[in-house]
Amino acid sequence: MSQTQTVQDAATDKGWEPRIATFLCNWCSYAGADLAGVSRIQYPHNIRIIRVPCSGRINPAFLLRALQNGADGVLVSGCHPGDCHYISGNLVARRKFALFKELLQYAGIEPERVQFTWVSASEGGRFAAVVEKVVEEVRKLGPNEKLVKTL
Repeated sequence: MSQTQTVQDAATDKGWEPRIATFLCNWCSYAGADLAGVSRIQYPHNIRIIRVPCSGRINPAFLLRALQNGADGVLVSGCHPGDCHYISGNLVARRKFALFKELLQYAGIEPERVQFTWVSASEGGRFAAVVEKVVEEVRKLGPNEKLVKTL
């Protein structure tokens, strides 16, 4: 049995559920999450939404801080390419977070803990599916123990 599987089994025995910090673009992804809620589409309760003006304005340090403060995973979601309210903010975000995932891997942190996706304002069902997928992937990784600050 691998160490990862042992951590997962221990977490499951304790009733552990992953906590996901979710950074959503105000114009598309946040509106998609709102549509999912208004439409009563069920999705996991494990996320904590942080509304931002544009996914391109998110500093990667925010993602590290979320992981440091106890989040087991992070989801960043913005407008589809070509639909950004700020013209190219989502393209800036895509480049920024591709490099950030490489940095995580170099630091020995599972890059799967940080996910990036596109969700438009009319895709409430897609938002719910993305959240479900991210929660399931982070659940497989087990609790985040590498960056968490201890007091």
